[in-house]
Amino acid sequence: QVHVAESGGGLVQPGGSLRLSCAASESISNINYMGWYRQTPGSRRGLVADISSDGKIWYADSVKGRFTISRDIAKNTIYLQMDSLKSEDTAVYYCLAQTGQLKGFGSWGQGTQVTVSS
Repeated sequence: QVHVAESGGGLVQPGGSLRLSCAASESISNINYMGWYRQTPGSRRGLVADISSDGKIWYADSVKGRFTISRDIAKNTIYLQMDSLKSEDTAVYYCLAQTGQLKGFGSWGQGTQVTVSS
């Protein structure tokens, strides 16, 4: 079973930037989708962005133009570059290695807190 681990969260002011990383324990080129989700207290975990094994990228409307998902296959790592951060981006961000066909199912990381506040 693949394992993933996130890093890079923290506190940032509105308008600032952060980059999250997610390292996988095996080659990400063999994983159907690698994705970033986020969750706030009392809400469901929602998909922010994902990238397929053949490089197709999807973004939630709320982050289009501000967030960029990318990957380094040689390092088995995906990234989420978050720019122009807003207070509503505050959440725990989770990485998912989706090895099957169902969205939202697979191996989750432990999550990393992103707080956007002045």
